[in-house]
Amino acid sequence: MFAIADDVLDLCRSVGHEATVLAVLADGLRNGPGDGSALRDAVAAAGDLTAPHPHLEAWRDVYRAFGAKPQRTPCSAEALRRRAARGDLPSVNRLVDAYNAVSIRFAVPIGGEDRSALVGTERLVRASGRSLDEPFDTVKDGVAVVEAPEPGEVVWRDDVGVTCRRWNWRQGRRTALTDATTSAVFLLEGLDVDLTPAASMLCELLEADSVRIERLT
Repeated sequence: MFAIADDVLDLCRSVGHEATVLAVLADGLRNGPGDGSALRDAVAAAGDLTAPHPHLEAWRDVYRAFGAKPQRTPCSAEALRRRAARGDLPSVNRLVDAYNAVSIRFAVPIGGEDRSALVGTERLVRASGRSLDEPFDTVKDGVAVVEAPEPGEVVWRDDVGVTCRRWNWRQGRRTALTDATTSAVFLLEGLDVDLTPAASMLCELLEADSVRIERLT
């Protein structure tokens, strides 16, 4: 169901980092309105959100290596922590709040996707640049649009198209978690770090019939 291309791992090694990806797979999920408590607890535990963080610096190295500009398009964990530092982090729903809280607390990029919307194998690859083969369903300026990644960009994709651009910068609409989601995968991504504490915290926050952790690399 999941695969990671060797050339993505080699890209990380070329700038001195070793990538790890854990998948938290949950079934029988119960979503609902969030109350913000998990987010507030995470912000309190994270300390100074404006201070430089070595894990986020490592992600900047990798982003630059595949041609992205991390100042303009930071990894999801850095973007979340910036918003939290400004006090601009609204509660979305129970599932999104849970993985956002873990991302803030540990400075780890995490994406959540509805498994029922995935088609075939979800894989982390470098984009070919063939737009017809790599559609990315997103919203720009409030309008639904279909974009395509740049050649060589690191993306998550399935058999239909791209599900997340610039590795973990922005997720697409097609596989987004909704109020109806009962089966999901949460992808935790790290560079030179142990993701086990973050994955364990996420498992504790999820309300589900079953939760398991798989190491993808």
